Amino acid sequence: MTSIFPVVFVLAIVLGLMACGHLFVPKGPHQTTVRTAILLTLTSCYLMWMITYMAQLHPLIAPSRSPKLEN
Repeated sequence: MTSIFPVVFVLAIVLGLMACGHLFVPKGPHQTTVRTAILLTLTSCYLMWMITYMAQLHPLIAPSRSPKLEN
């Protein structure tokens, strides 16, 4: 089950970026909006990557060879 390691590794990186985004946003009237945008962007990017990675690693439909055409 080696396919889980890249998913967990990238998740750890994304969680670290989320923590940095949450902690280092400057104070101001739009602090909550900026934090929400950063967290939603990172979450969406991670989910898109993970779904694509897992779909390529474990396809629902197995590839099949087309029959050879004889001349």
